[in-house]
Amino acid sequence: MGSVEIVTDAVHGGRWTSLNAGGREWLWRREGTGREDVVPGDAFVDAGGLEECVPTVRGTPDHGDAWPRAWTRDGAGTESVSCERFSLSRTVQDGGRVDYVLSADPGFRFVWAAHALLDLSERATVRLPGGASTRLYPTANDSWVQGSWPAPQGARLDCFGPDDGTAVGAVVDASRACVHDGEDRLSFALDVLEAEEQPLSIALWRNLGGFPDTAPYRSCGVEPMLGRVFDLAEAGPGDAARVPASGKVRWRLTLTTACNCP
Repeated sequence: MGSVEIVTDAVHGGRWTSLNAGGREWLWRREGTGREDVVPGDAFVDAGGLEECVPTVRGTPDHGDAWPRAWTRDGAGTESVSCERFSLSRTVQDGGRVDYVLSADPGFRFVWAAHALLDLSERATVRLPGGASTRLYPTANDSWVQGSWPAPQGARLDCFGPDDGTAVGAVVDASRACVHDGEDRLSFALDVLEAEEQPLSIALWRNLGGFPDTAPYRSCGVEPMLGRVFDLAEAGPGDAARVPASGKVRWRLTLTTACNCP
């Protein structure tokens, strides 16, 4: 199993700027975006990497409330951010483990996504459990329609492929995913450590030059999530994570170079 090395930028939104696994850099990045100059209330700036999106991905605020804020880092390596209604802490452990704690008032509902944009070739594929319930967002701005992995509504999503001018999103009821790109592998596993009754999913963003309308580019996301919708405002019963009476939700994201899916 190859080593996993994670580099984050606490000052600029806690964004992951490097994910090196098995000797390969996996994160895609956009240069010259002005990402380092944002403040809370600014429109989202897509610089690539991995953004911590919470308490929503789409909606208000776009990509959540944590990405435009400075995080703090303590002597033990834990990074934290405080927002109006919640705080989030993250500790990167050895072996590609990242432990999270969200603190808020009991009953607070949220969606969290490790919004990882990956630098993938045209032959890359993603493996998830066959037949898993899938919410397909047919274009960047559509509401979801129901289907099953890997071809909800008949369109296969497990192959990234060449640029074709499309931009499709999906949320799959799964807690494990593995990306294959040639001989390289990157696996994601999501586990709740406290307040276990939380919805887990894997979101996909397959933008093959279809977004945005002006100056579109290619970006491919594989995003472990608490919750099963992009927009918290659209979350029905069981679609969002919920803070229990303890006031805390704890979970772990594990990244490895060993495939964890059938």
